[in-house]
Amino acid sequence: MHHRRILSLAGPVYAELLAGVVAGVIDIAWVARLGAGSVAAVAVATNVENALMGAALVVELGVTVLISTRRGAGRPPGAAIRAAWLLYALITPAVAVPGFLLRHQIAGLFGAPEAAGFLAVSMPGLALYFGQLVVFGVFKGRGDTRTPMRLALLGNLVLLVLDPLLIYGLGLGVEGAALATAIGRGVSLAAGLWLLRTVRGGPGSLRADVRAIAATGTPMAAEFATRQAGALAMAGIVAGFGTVALAAYGIGTKAMYAATMGFYAVRQGATIHTSHAVGTGDADVRGIARHTLRIAAVVGLAAAVVYATAGEWLMRVFTSEDAVIAAGTGFLRWMAPYLLALSCLIAATGVLLGTGSGGRLFLITLTGTALQLPLAFALSRAWGLPGVWIALIASVAGQLMAVRVLGVGRSARGVETDRPGLIRTPGRTRPWRTARSARR
Repeated sequence: MHHRRILSLAGPVYAELLAGVVAGVIDIAWVARLGAGSVAAVAVATNVENALMGAALVVELGVTVLISTRRGAGRPPGAAIRAAWLLYALITPAVAVPGFLLRHQIAGLFGAPEAAGFLAVSMPGLALYFGQLVVFGVFKGRGDTRTPMRLALLGNLVLLVLDPLLIYGLGLGVEGAALATAIGRGVSLAAGLWLLRTVRGGPGSLRADVRAIAATGTPMAAEFATRQAGALAMAGIVAGFGTVALAAYGIGTKAMYAATMGFYAVRQGATIHTSHAVGTGDADVRGIARHTLRIAAVVGLAAAVVYATAGEWLMRVFTSEDAVIAAGTGFLRWMAPYLLALSCLIAATGVLLGTGSGGRLFLITLTGTALQLPLAFALSRAWGLPGVWIALIASVAGQLMAVRVLGVGRSARGVETDRPGLIRTPGRTRPWRTARSARR
């Protein structure tokens, strides 16, 4: 059954994604003794890293879909792995070098001067981080999500050991936290490359596979960047209500990471399963979409209940200020319907990605975010902070409806109609194309 396969893929992905979140928490926990400035520096620097990660998603998601589709068709990866590393070699310096050169300006922009020290190490360290994501993408394309999970946990284990040694033992401070993170990722990357040493790509066109990976991954990177920009803009609107409101929003958003990582895990499971089914030539996309949405609804409902009922306790984990706790508890209660809709939205997009329809997803996200901001501003003037939360709920609900009507449904019809004519020309495969679209 589809739901069993999706869940078996999503479970390890959830642990892997949580490991990434926990890495940032570990760094912040260890530098906490250095003072508020150091904590702010690590928080700012890790948020910058998260924003830049969108560039690496081009390669990770693109190679996952391409290899998974070929695996479903009983074919080797071809030139997909070489193409992924070529894109990695092009993207990494384009992101890391400007980040390194502008580290002082970035730190000054956020009022966290110590962040420049962290970025001085973490920006070159993006070469290890992005390489780690490429390795994860290859494994996931092969239907193996457990190995990336184990590699991520290995990196965190190294981080746990090195953080206190470098931060306090050698007195490196925030730079020590950044170095420990980079070394952990390096160990994880080295182990992953060693495990991939026996994987053979096979014949194929490097240029065609570069185009295929970029065409699949670029819309997703753009979608990720759009969501990050939208979240930043929403924080600006909330900031207009004071420091307490902004702190509550920031802490509440971080508290929801445990849930949202679950949503993204379901999405990756759906993406891998869908792209593999497309490769077999007998993709039941409608069936996969139904099972994915059922899983997402259960996960989203569970998250909604937890955050609505345990919001105050969760806020107390992060702060002891009563005003912030009260505001954050109210925020998390408002987010109950938002989490349910967001779970279904994110999971549904996994099916879109698996069929190579990421372009539609980007347009839906861009439109939804563009409408969300003026709506939040207008409703905040009428109803205060609840107006902002209502705008969030309305935006994600609208995007979910658009994905359902314009995205998954249309992709399902196209795949089911054209699947017997799937193009499988060696070295020139574009896994989302069909015989009918090729004739056009």
